[in-house]
Amino acid sequence: MKDISKLQKRIETKFKNEKLLQQALVHRSYLNENPSFELDQNERLEFLGDAVLELVVTDFLYLNYENPEGELTNWRASLVNATNLATVARELNIEEFLYLSKGESKDDNVKARNYILANAMEAIIGAIYLDKGYDEAEKFISSFIISKLPDILEHKLYLDAKTAFQEASQEKMGITPTYHVISEEGPDHNKIFTIEARLENEAIAQGKGTSKQEAETDAAREALKEKGW
Repeated sequence: MKDISKLQKRIETKFKNEKLLQQALVHRSYLNENPSFELDQNERLEFLGDAVLELVVTDFLYLNYENPEGELTNWRASLVNATNLATVARELNIEEFLYLSKGESKDDNVKARNYILANAMEAIIGAIYLDKGYDEAEKFISSFIISKLPDILEHKLYLDAKTAFQEASQEKMGITPTYHVISEEGPDHNKIFTIEARLENEAIAQGKGTSKQEAETDAAREALKEKGW
């Protein structure tokens, strides 16, 4: 068993039953290589945590904002999607505590790893809910996930980033952005694209992704931050 005392400090939650937190970190691939491991994989906890997360975020948005349902839905999606959850997981350095197969540990596919990290975040929320109750889960979600909302709203990250960057560029500068491939790395089945967003001939920001579309979206998102839009 891994020493998760450091992780408990990071997530600001002291577990009564530490095995719940350990289980939240077990990816199914680990059990394929270690079938006698004493804990189950984390998918049931993920299922529970997903529901708790959505309820807490929905409750917060409903009570604090009077915006139309469509806008609140977009904001909620930006908070609970895999990209945001993976970002939070990396900030908390959760990856070092994951139980992964040897192959999964070496896999450098960013999209796949984000998916694993996002699922682990949901599983941790499920574990907190079971161990400490709704209020503690709400506290965790507020501290580490809902706290991202001001940045999401300021940079309009709840919109499709390419659309938001194009609208802002046309409104403020009368220019339509263009995207240019800077590099392609890795084998055909696992390429990483680096793409640059430009306004006329000015390079604004770069983005990465496992497809050109994903990299363009990332570049647009970074360009919005760079321009302060």
